[in-house]
Amino acid sequence: MMWAPGKSKRRSADGAGARFHESPMRAELFSVSQLERHARTIAGWHELASMPGHDDWLLARLADNEVALRDAYTLVSDAVQRGRQITPAAEWFIDNYHLIEEQIRTARRHLPRAYNRELPRLANAPTPGTPRVYHIALELISHAHGRVDAEALRAFVASYQEIRPLRLGELWAIPIMLRLALLENLRRVAMAITAGRRDREAAASWVARMLTATAANPTDVVLVLAELVAAEPPFSNAFVAELASRIQAQGTALVFPMSWLEQRLAESGQTVEQVFELATQSQAADQVSIGNSIGSLRFLGACDWRDFVEAMSVVERTLRTAPGYGAMDFATRDRYRRVVELIARRSALSEDDVARAAIRLASDRTGRTAHVGYFLIDRGRRQLERAVAMRRSLGQVVRRTGDSLRHVCYGGAIALVTVGVALALVALAPLAPSVAWCALVVLCASDLAVALVHWAATLIVSPQILPRLEFASGIPADHRTLVAVPAMLTDAAEIDELVEALEVRFLANRDANLAFALVTDLRDATTEVVDGDAALVERAGAAIAALNATYPTQSGGFFLFHRARQWNPRERLWMGWERKRGKLEQLNAALRGEAGLFATVVGPTAGLADIRYVIALDADTGLPRDAARVLAATLAHPLNRPCFDAARRRITEGYGILQPRVGATMASISRSRFARLFGGRAGIDPYTRAVSDVYQDVFDEGSFIGKGIYDIDAVQRAIGGRLPDDRVLSHDLLEGAYARSGLVSDVLLVEDFPSTHAADISRRHRWIRGDWQI
Repeated sequence: MMWAPGKSKRRSADGAGARFHESPMRAELFSVSQLERHARTIAGWHELASMPGHDDWLLARLADNEVALRDAYTLVSDAVQRGRQITPAAEWFIDNYHLIEEQIRTARRHLPRAYNRELPRLANAPTPGTPRVYHIALELISHAHGRVDAEALRAFVASYQEIRPLRLGELWAIPIMLRLALLENLRRVAMAITAGRRDREAAASWVARMLTATAANPTDVVLVLAELVAAEPPFSNAFVAELASRIQAQGTALVFPMSWLEQRLAESGQTVEQVFELATQSQAADQVSIGNSIGSLRFLGACDWRDFVEAMSVVERTLRTAPGYGAMDFATRDRYRRVVELIARRSALSEDDVARAAIRLASDRTGRTAHVGYFLIDRGRRQLERAVAMRRSLGQVVRRTGDSLRHVCYGGAIALVTVGVALALVALAPLAPSVAWCALVVLCASDLAVALVHWAATLIVSPQILPRLEFASGIPADHRTLVAVPAMLTDAAEIDELVEALEVRFLANRDANLAFALVTDLRDATTEVVDGDAALVERAGAAIAALNATYPTQSGGFFLFHRARQWNPRERLWMGWERKRGKLEQLNAALRGEAGLFATVVGPTAGLADIRYVIALDADTGLPRDAARVLAATLAHPLNRPCFDAARRRITEGYGILQPRVGATMASISRSRFARLFGGRAGIDPYTRAVSDVYQDVFDEGSFIGKGIYDIDAVQRAIGGRLPDDRVLSHDLLEGAYARSGLVSDVLLVEDFPSTHAADISRRHRWIRGDWQI
């Protein structure tokens, strides 16, 4: 079995410093089939410690390797600067030292102490507390001479798991452990390089002293030779080869030292030629080790470890047997597996057993509870934890209690902070407070309390991305989606802008099952028809027809749904019924077969009945690349599909509406100083995943603000005909409450930010009027 670092022995030092007996990892070179047999052998030999390890010697060894590699680089670089010849292995080392430094940083970043301590340890390892997966990495690198490729790695790990399955955490740790093992190997090769460098420098120094002595008095070379014998230098192959080479280069000047050297070698059964050959072989082996290790480090950086972990994971193979699991995207599958890992860690069962228990629970159910994720990330998780006898920590008990009483905790915390702050302010008042003063204090204190509670909630509750299906190859036909943009036809320029924006959304979201539509009204008027109406509608229809002609097979079609004006006795005007809400409600009805709601419909209407979802956007809202596909994939997930409660007439589980985040466009932010000051960060952050939102994180519901995707049938059942005409100013929050809205925090839409303070005030005035009415 491979030696693990931590028990190295030292031998006597020469003038250059201490030398370690840590030879590079060059055990017998195995083929792939031999590696497979060896993996099964060490799997049978491994015995896990009963208690988790708390020894961080791996991180300490990494720090030690970093220092050793840096010292070796300094030594070799100094030799190059002094014009000294270096070996090919040393050239490889200094040419790729920047990569080695990067890999050291990566290894340290990806192996935090808490993660390191969770890894299973070997009870029978040469070094106590060795993580099992690190020993596996050492064995692979040793018998592959530092060369790691996908075929050998997969074969080795798969064969090992035939005897002993690895845990999920260990599979994810394989790239880290391979990195550590390769750095260990590089350190050993670097030590061999520096030892050879010092030996050659020492040999050169002795030959120089011999030449100096010979120049002064030829007989004095005997004295130098005596000093050489008394110094007992390391007679390594590098030292002897350099010494012999330099002596031979002097011809007859150093005949006596050469004779002495040949006699010394003969006593050990060697010749000068054999030493030269051994030194050359050692240099070649070092060069191969360095080259293989550097190439393997590059492989580790280029490998898709997500595919590797899923291919090797026993838990993944088990969960794949659950209906619908394989249709989900990687992030969702990984979230399921992590829950299995967490539960197994506090249970007597293995991870595979926990996964099987979740599948058994789901197999006896119907509806959304028949999905295995219901027992992993939804309300059925507690039932699974009881089924596998999971031991909960005190922190988990407290968190679960708070989760059960989330409304009480949230409201109680706000009330408590409000009362505390209000009482403090009242106590500081110089005069007896009046009722008006107390009301003002409570109002201010409540606003501060909400801000503080929300801030605390973002620290306590981690944001989670909603589960979703994998629509990488496009939106399936049974999840056909329509992007609908309610708008007003005011003039020709406005129509051209609307159509151009619709085309831009399509170009960023090309999909055969994604259609795009303008849902339009004309301006309010005192008469049903105004001069120029027909021209505007005709222009919009022609533009939509032109889009269909330009992109005949690349999308689900472009549409124009235009409504005629209706008389509104309350407003005493001819106008579109219920404005934006009316447009979308009538669009939903039209998609479900109700005729006569729109005066003009342009586009290929044959497949409209198959549309399942609608993405509602404002006229100035942009739809970034692939955002439509991601939204549809999220709403299509079994746990997100809406469940309608007929008694309560609302969605109680899943979501009827999903609201993405909304940010400002970069163009609108740059239009004015006001927009730059108050518009926040503009554009799309490609590195952001989940974003904290108190309502979504704490209550599993988000606030609908009018831009998002909804399930047509669910929204029709929950909201259709429910809101009174000409009464509701802000319908978005009501629709989100009845149809249950969720926040998709990792999808961002962009829209224009007001460029002036007056425009921003007008917008906020509309919002506040609607909120106060509710």
